[in-house]
Amino acid sequence: MATLPRRVLVYSPSQALLCRSCRLQTRRFASSAAPPKPPTSGLAPLLSRRLLAVSGPDAAKFLHGIVTSSLVSKDGTPRTDPFYSGFLNATGRVVNDVFIYPHQHNVGDATDGGYLIEVDAQQLASLAKYVRRYKLRANIALRALEPEQASVWHAWDDSGKDAAVPSSNSSRIVLQDPRAPGLGYRIIQLNQTQPELDLEQATEDAYTIRRYLHGVAEGQDEILAGALPLESNMDVMNGIDFHKGCYVGQELTIRTRHRGVVRKRILPCVIYEPDKAAPQRLTYETQAESPETITADMIPIETSIGRFEKKGRTTGKWLKGVGNIGLGLCRLETMTDIVLPGEQASPSQPLDGEFKIEWGDEENKSTVKVKAFVPDWLRTELDLAANRSSNGKAS
Repeated sequence: MATLPRRVLVYSPSQALLCRSCRLQTRRFASSAAPPKPPTSGLAPLLSRRLLAVSGPDAAKFLHGIVTSSLVSKDGTPRTDPFYSGFLNATGRVVNDVFIYPHQHNVGDATDGGYLIEVDAQQLASLAKYVRRYKLRANIALRALEPEQASVWHAWDDSGKDAAVPSSNSSRIVLQDPRAPGLGYRIIQLNQTQPELDLEQATEDAYTIRRYLHGVAEGQDEILAGALPLESNMDVMNGIDFHKGCYVGQELTIRTRHRGVVRKRILPCVIYEPDKAAPQRLTYETQAESPETITADMIPIETSIGRFEKKGRTTGKWLKGVGNIGLGLCRLETMTDIVLPGEQASPSQPLDGEFKIEWGDEENKSTVKVKAFVPDWLRTELDLAANRSSNGKAS
């Protein structure tokens, strides 16, 4: 019986006894060697993700009313293919980003099928609590699955050899990741064995680096509490059905799409030293220039992004990163060349403007520059959305 590899963490409990400044220095020293570049093809266990099983006669109807995607096929029957989706609160803010897997397999001690909901592992208990809040009289059952019962994996192959990815069967569920082209495949393994694929064994860090390079946020460390689904790119990552009926949080989501302009979106970013020139390409570098080089994992979550050597309102928020790359919630009209629907490019905001992330007190302040990039797939989707908006207004 194969065992799942454990992720090795740099942090140790003894660091909790250190002051913030000392912890930063400890992390800086430990982080000088960034994780290696992802292999061309790989299979990685995602220990940061867990599964919640929802079953019962009312499961499909119940979930349909509280997620952003439709659980009903075009012919009116329950959907059988896996998909990406999200749970929102009553004000239309993201509670959790999830994958949902309809299944008829034996999972643990259950044999009646239903749905598996893949969620950030740290959010499993809170998602179960959220679902129970809307349960009322619905005939459903909830169970948090242990990793021994079902585990989450991600596979990719950029070699051009097109390594065979198995189809779903009694021991696994396979989904081509719909969030961005070329991101790979999600695999739910319904036992303790490793998926049998002719791919190099990889780590979750490798998967995370690839995800950052594609500009895809995942989990509530990156899709923060209070985030709007459109700002989190869930609309362009096939996570929202704008034609389905009512669901929790629908009103603001629909209004934002049809009447509002999405001025901020999550984008991939590169950080670099203040005395260096801005990078021209989005690339991941494994070698730091020195042990004192700041890496993306040192930057506190939600630190403001501002103009370098200029005052004014913030242009975004830093989310999370590794090495020299990460994700930021960025103002499109300021940090990119994207022109929002109904607006024109402003000559007062040059495309070569530089931006910074700064944190700490006056005695121990850290600063890096940051540059946002718009992936090709996202640029295409935003162009399509702008065309839909202009055609709608014209009609």
